[in-house]
Amino acid sequence: MKRARLVVSILGPIAAVVLVSVSTRVAADKRPGSGRFELVETTIPAVQQAIQDKVITADQLVEMYLARIAAYDGKSTATHLNSYMHVNPRAVKDAQKHGGGRAKGHQDEPLFGIPMILKDNVDTKDMPTTAGSVAFAGSMPQSDAFVARKLMDAGAIILGKATMTEFANFLTNGMPAGYNSLAGYGYNPYDPRPDPRTGPTAVDALGRPLNDGRPVLTPGGSSSGPGIAVAANLATVGIGTETSGSILSPGTANGLVGIKPTVGLISRDGIIPITADQDTAGPLARTVRDAAIVLGVIAGFDPNDPATEACLTPGNCLSDYTQFLDPNALQGARIVVPIFPANRADVMNNAITVLRNHGAIVDVVQVNLAAGQLGGCPSRPPQANYPPAGDPAPPALRCSTVLNYGFKRDLNHYIADHVRQAFPIKSLEDVVNFNIAFGPGATKYDQDLAIFSQLFDISPNSADTARYKRDRAEDIVRSRGAILGLLNGPDGQPGTADDYDAFLASGNSLAGTPAKAGFPSIVVPGGTFKNVAVAPQPDFPAGFNPKDGPAGVTFSGRAFSEPRLIALAYAFEQVTHLRFPPASAPALPSDTVVK
Repeated sequence: MKRARLVVSILGPIAAVVLVSVSTRVAADKRPGSGRFELVETTIPAVQQAIQDKVITADQLVEMYLARIAAYDGKSTATHLNSYMHVNPRAVKDAQKHGGGRAKGHQDEPLFGIPMILKDNVDTKDMPTTAGSVAFAGSMPQSDAFVARKLMDAGAIILGKATMTEFANFLTNGMPAGYNSLAGYGYNPYDPRPDPRTGPTAVDALGRPLNDGRPVLTPGGSSSGPGIAVAANLATVGIGTETSGSILSPGTANGLVGIKPTVGLISRDGIIPITADQDTAGPLARTVRDAAIVLGVIAGFDPNDPATEACLTPGNCLSDYTQFLDPNALQGARIVVPIFPANRADVMNNAITVLRNHGAIVDVVQVNLAAGQLGGCPSRPPQANYPPAGDPAPPALRCSTVLNYGFKRDLNHYIADHVRQAFPIKSLEDVVNFNIAFGPGATKYDQDLAIFSQLFDISPNSADTARYKRDRAEDIVRSRGAILGLLNGPDGQPGTADDYDAFLASGNSLAGTPAKAGFPSIVVPGGTFKNVAVAPQPDFPAGFNPKDGPAGVTFSGRAFSEPRLIALAYAFEQVTHLRFPPASAPALPSDTVVK
């Protein structure tokens, strides 16, 4: 019954505006000042030019997006992308403020008139914030997240909240990307079909059947909803969050640009956490320019997030990253490429060729950047694995407790600071107990990570606290040492001629190391890959032809090197233009306006 009410809440506001949207006068073009506007694959500058040219208004644009959401996102539609957890019923009215984006002075704001989607762990005081959990269903935060307020103050219109992998993929092991107990599965718009495979070998690594409704082509996660929506042109841009790969993963899977910033560049206040040690928010967009515009809006100091004190150092955090959009940035750039997955060799080798052909010095090295990093601690079954293998421990058993400890500590702090007092969930322990009482609907894929994390003693003088501090220090030493050792070049010394500007990786394949280090990454479309079955799983059945999926390439660098990474990603984008819209969500008649 809870899920049925959710569907009504999503479709209700859409249905209310569909007739208005479809009646919009239509035709198409994205050339500034042409008197024509085309929604599919539009950009922030194109939207704002169309508003300034009086071709469209912001509220008209919102109606156009709502028509697309109604056509492609709902579970009853043929495409059933399921990217929206909650559609903002006030989006049209919000857009009508400031004269539909035309009021004097409003157009000075960097995001005036731009409809956005926020991952559903980012607080919005007038919409639920749930992290996809039935335990948080209906939770209305006390206030907007710092990021949400910055966006709205810059003129953005929040279209709604996005589906996501539940609790940012930290409820359990093996949860399919894009699944949550509140809204079900999100589907990749490049092949929005469930996995059809059956039989005794058609199971995942934990023995769960592949035909349980999960997507045949992963949408990436945990910021799956923003990735799906932006890729399918159901929003202009989106906000995701990342602890380890959760922006880069949906970025690569949906053919998008995603920026995972340096930890400390963007406030996490008002965002449902995994751990403050690694969490950050960041943009998902169809172009590097759009991502850079959004990054400049949300970066900056927040007294409620101590990590952003780094922004008080001049040059670390900027309000305008578009100044670094240099189409010639590859000329003379130095880029190093560590070992990448064999199944992405074509994409990576093509990227290397492009970089070299446009003046970059690219060195491919036999370095496994992920080797030597501590893995997460085993949590299945939770009680049998707690306390985790101590330190010192045999190398095969050594693990990091940072995410488990931080999840309990920081989720409890979030609830105390941001969830309304009348809401019954007060702690991670309450989430675990609610899910047990709710039954299989809450724990389709179990909740072993939540149970295991709840076992930790987070009191100041506990053995778990001491272990967490040692593990966090070790994570920093290992991750930063590996990255800086790579970027410092053959002589191992920073600031010398053989230093590299960035390292290049396949999609989110090396996301874990920069995540632990708190260093930035930016993924940009790099091509496509064949979605083939991997042994021991069976081939797809006869007559079922899996579609190719997007694949990204990722530039990563030192702390607060966003300007250089954005320059490199932009230059790569400008000479490749590998982004393409998904065929499953084509233009509607109402997607184009001529005036």
